[in-house]
Amino acid sequence: MAHGLENGTPLRVDPADYPEVLRERRASFVTLRRHGALRGCTGRLAPEHPLTLDVALNAFQSAFGDPRFESLRREEFADLELHISILSPLEPLAAASEAALLEQLRPGVDGLLLREGTAVATFLPDVWDALASPGEFLHELRRKAGLPRGYWSSTLRFERYCTVQIRE
Repeated sequence: MAHGLENGTPLRVDPADYPEVLRERRASFVTLRRHGALRGCTGRLAPEHPLTLDVALNAFQSAFGDPRFESLRREEFADLELHISILSPLEPLAAASEAALLEQLRPGVDGLLLREGTAVATFLPDVWDALASPGEFLHELRRKAGLPRGYWSSTLRFERYCTVQIRE
């Protein structure tokens, strides 16, 4: 992000300069917090790039391209907390009802992706810190996707994932 403040572009990384494990194609999210409050969060759910590049792109996007926030200002930089979440592959969850889905969720462990037509929303596993009950987690995820309260349909699709998180 310091590079973005100076140059207005993402940090250029050459995956060949990093160990093999960081050159693997992996999906990641970068979350920025300032004084404990969300300041930006963007990422990918499917692996598109080597991990080093994915993190660099997502860090820049979280700081300067998250539409919920203004671009990061230089005076905010020193107060930022950086959280990098490396995602496992998506695992489809078959659920014929809301109750069946809620039984499968592992609070504090699962990230959840919801798809309904063009509506898509996800919560990383650390959202469980704020939404501890599976029912509340699902309710807020539907709201994030723009779906009505209590919405259920046979066309709803859910996938879960886990993360390895790095905090600085």
